[in-house]
Amino acid sequence: MAGEEPEHLTQAARCQAQVDPLAALRAPGDPPWDVYLTGTVFLDIVFTGLDSAPVRGTESWARGMGSSPGGVANMATALARLGLRTSLAAAFGDDHYGEYCWDALARGEGIDLAPSRSVPGWHSPVTVSMAYEGERTMVSHGHEPPPEEPAPDFPPRARAAVASLAPGKRSPWIAEAARAGTRIFADVGWDETGAWDLAGLPGLGHCEAFLPNAAEAMRYTGADCPRAAAHALTEYVPVAVVTLGSDGAYAVDRRTGESAEVPAIAVEALDPTGAGDVFVAGFVTGTLAGWPLADRLALAGLTAALSVQEFGGSLSAPGWSEIGAWWRRVQSVPGQDPEALRRYGFLEGLVPEELDRPWPLRRAVPTIGFGRSA
Repeated sequence: MAGEEPEHLTQAARCQAQVDPLAALRAPGDPPWDVYLTGTVFLDIVFTGLDSAPVRGTESWARGMGSSPGGVANMATALARLGLRTSLAAAFGDDHYGEYCWDALARGEGIDLAPSRSVPGWHSPVTVSMAYEGERTMVSHGHEPPPEEPAPDFPPRARAAVASLAPGKRSPWIAEAARAGTRIFADVGWDETGAWDLAGLPGLGHCEAFLPNAAEAMRYTGADCPRAAAHALTEYVPVAVVTLGSDGAYAVDRRTGESAEVPAIAVEALDPTGAGDVFVAGFVTGTLAGWPLADRLALAGLTAALSVQEFGGSLSAPGWSEIGAWWRRVQSVPGQDPEALRRYGFLEGLVPEELDRPWPLRRAVPTIGFGRSA
């Protein structure tokens, strides 16, 4: 009924930060969800504090360790912590790992799992990630996924959806969601086939924005630099965003003629797991809020930088409390570059001076189950 919030939306609101970046845009009749996504949820076990890569035949001890939901959970959590009403379709194992991930996402983050399901007899995929020298090495294990796709043929109404494209793999829900008015944002992984053919990404034509990294963008376009690759990609999608690693990110919007480049924020990285997902979540948030391209890039880069200072993928994602604390702190640094401050000036009218969190953000812990409430 008009004017009434469903219980799942009320629960999500209780779990999210007090900043709603879409508050000024919300109106009766809006889709119930801001973002819909689907994919595989992993249990991530992350080791940090390694001095170097493990050496064959030796035992390495890590100075830090954290466990948290991973895979598509990274993106879902990052979106929810930025105040977006998020719905996720995924399969969960009926083991303790699956129960932990379900609880962390539904009860801990307020993410809608109505399109998801627990699969009897299927154990949760697991990834062990080792972070060292600013990079990571991962080992994953999982059985064949359940035969039925967790993504429904007709996804729930949402303002936006995030899709992970794969060469030659059709995901019918992408076209269905686009026809219903959902704005599709897509990332992509490394093309193991070596074809690097944009025509081989079936869902790309339905996308509003495509967000590859520099190496992927240059491979797909044949361009000799990431910025040229971004411009070439706008022949296929309206908005192209190319991440440049330690150099930041570059983006082009074909419809408005805008282009923007934002340098990376230098931080001491503890664990880069999930930083790319957090970047996409920040860009989606700024886009749905109607911000200029440069501000969208700045928020995406900032949230990704804040995330690498914590353990784990999903539970390292920052909320508005962390963003506000960072903004207040950088303004007080003596000799701060005024131009750098102006780049993030859009935060001034968004983040309150003091933000009290309705709940403490969960962080990855060594042993799952610590702090679990009845």
